[in-house]
Amino acid sequence: MKRFAVIALLSLFLAAAAIDTATAQRRVTPVNNAATRTQAKNDARADSARVLERKRARSIQYTDDNGNIVMVDTLTGTEWRDSTLLPKPPKMKYPLLNGITVGVNILDPVLRAFGQKYGGADASVSVNLHNRYFPTFEFGMGTASDTPSHSNYTYKTPLAPYFRIGTDYNFIYNSNPDYKFFAGVRYGFSPFKFTISDVTVNDDYWGSSTTFTAPQASVTAGWIEVNIGLRIRIVSQLSLGWQLKFHSMLHQSHPSVGDAWYIPGYGTQNSSLAASFSIYYTLPLGRKKQADRQSGTYTEATTGTQPQQSNAEK
Repeated sequence: MKRFAVIALLSLFLAAAAIDTATAQRRVTPVNNAATRTQAKNDARADSARVLERKRARSIQYTDDNGNIVMVDTLTGTEWRDSTLLPKPPKMKYPLLNGITVGVNILDPVLRAFGQKYGGADASVSVNLHNRYFPTFEFGMGTASDTPSHSNYTYKTPLAPYFRIGTDYNFIYNSNPDYKFFAGVRYGFSPFKFTISDVTVNDDYWGSSTTFTAPQASVTAGWIEVNIGLRIRIVSQLSLGWQLKFHSMLHQSHPSVGDAWYIPGYGTQNSSLAASFSIYYTLPLGRKKQADRQSGTYTEATTGTQPQQSNAEK
């Protein structure tokens, strides 16, 4: 019996030791490897991707004033920008000073040659900034002389100056500078004089007529002008350009003899549209960087000259 009791006690002791050892093993910290360290991050990233995908599925998008694509959650109304959809803003491909262009409008002289009773000629100077903005100054001279049919007077405006100042915006500023599609705005101003002569007044009662000339009137006029146009290079530095203009009178003098029929640089009082056809010559100032998109290299070239070799070609 004693031997049996000893064996039973020894068995109980060994069982307790085994249980304690198993419990101690379960308390050991698990092995920390690369997989266990990134598991939580991967789970969080997967959860975020699923949430983002659900948000995209129920979202609409629009482009804001800065060219960013903004997503709108149709369920909550919240807005957010999707960085994967943000377009890269185009870089200024051309330098600040990319040339100076002088032009001469030849449309008015041609129309005068074909019988138009008013008009003149003007020249322009514009500065090319990044091939995007074109501050422009225009100067011209205009005159008019007309004796309307079935009328009893002659209207004359001696040769008078006019000025326009404003800027153009080139919509294709990062493309070939030989081509320009643009819109612009101008302020025009002209000080001039006009006379109304050979005014005939008939006296039906006495059967006589009297002819007189109204005093010369001095006028200053200013107007706003919006234009849209196209310019293309023909050969070397010569270009041709067309413009369609819409203008509206801002202010003008009102002499006692009546308003002027013709305003130099503007046209006739009742006209709101005008056009021009000009020849331009560009002075190739400044240098431009051109990207070779196929090879990923860059070359520098002066406008109108042969491009230099890139580093890759050397």
